[in-house]
Parts: sequence; structure tokens; C-alpha cells
Amino acid sequence: MEQEQQILSLSKKLIAHSENALMRYEYAKKEGVRGDFNTEVKPFADEVKETAELWKEAAVKWVKDNKPKNLHSSQIETAADYLEVISVQAFFPETSKKRFLDQIQSVEFILNSMILAVEKAGSDSIK
Repeated sequence: MEQEQQILSLSKKLIAHSENALMRYEYAKKEGVRGDFNTEVKPFADEVKETAELWKEAAVKWVKDNKPKNLHSSQIETAADYLEVISVQAFFPETSKKRFLDQIQSVEFILNSMILAVEKAGSDSIK
């Protein structure tokens, strides 16, 4: 149960990070201003990377143990990779809008799928 709580907490934290990245990206695009590497980009990217690594480790183990229908460890790894890319690209106005938005959408879909799978498994085990 503790593992599930960790996954839920980290998933929600990563969704918030992806939403922050999207807001930062929209600002960079609109204003044409790059983020300062040392004061903005690196601290945000480091925080996202650390959280994504913890999430990936816990989520991959949970997926292997519980085998949910529509979620695979390769999707977890892809989402973690995308999160790292997004956390840096959000600060640069020259980032491709389509690719950035596609990656955000993919990440949020996988994070929300993970939350649903963990919550479903938790409610199934209570019955």
C-alpha cells in the first residue's frame, strides 16, 4: 500500500510539473524570452528529473508486479524521458510547439493512466 501511495503522490507531482512546464513554455513563446539556465532551467529540470526517476522506479516495479491491462513499463520509461526533455525545452521559445504539446499530452495521459490503474487495483483489493 505504501508503494501505491508513493506512486499516486509522485504522479500528481509530475502532472503539476508538466502543467508548470506548459505555462512556462507558453510564456517563452509569447514573450520570445529564454529562461536563465542557472536560476530557472537547471533548478526546474533537476527537480523534475529527481521526481521522474523516483516515479519511474516505483511505477515500473508496480506495473511488473500488477500487470494492468493498458499500461506497460516501456510507457513509464518513455514518460519519464519526455518529462526530462519537457522540463528543459519549456524555457526556449524556439522549441517546436507541436512536438512539445504532443509530449506533454503523452506524459499526462500516462500519468493519469497510472493513477487510475493504481486506484483501481487498490479498490479491487478492498473488495
